[in-house]
Amino acid sequence: QVQLVESGGDLVQPGGSLRLSCAASGSIRDILSMRWYRQVTGKQRELVATITTAFTTYYTSSVEGRFIISRDNAKNTVYLHMYSLKPEDTAVYLCNADIRIVTGLTSTYWGQGTQVTVSS
Repeated sequence: QVQLVESGGDLVQPGGSLRLSCAASGSIRDILSMRWYRQVTGKQRELVATITTAFTTYYTSSVEGRFIISRDNAKNTVYLHMYSLKPEDTAVYLCNADIRIVTGLTSTYWGQGTQVTVSS
């Protein structure tokens, strides 16, 4: 059994910053790529950022230069550092990871999400 738990969502003013965290726990052997998505009600879920095992990162164009994804393998945790936040960044942010468990099986897991609201 594997769990992903996000934290760090909050209400923040435009131009502000937040750091989201997502910690994985359970019968984990390896964590491969880790990702952050965001979901706005009534819209398609959007891939925001990805970090690979080689620490290569990818960003959707709307957050490039404002968001930074990082990971701490010792803590099985992925972070999303968000700067210069805009009202259009308001969404539920969900983490996602490809995880190989102790049996050798690799699956993709999702967290429950954390709400980020950017508003004055």
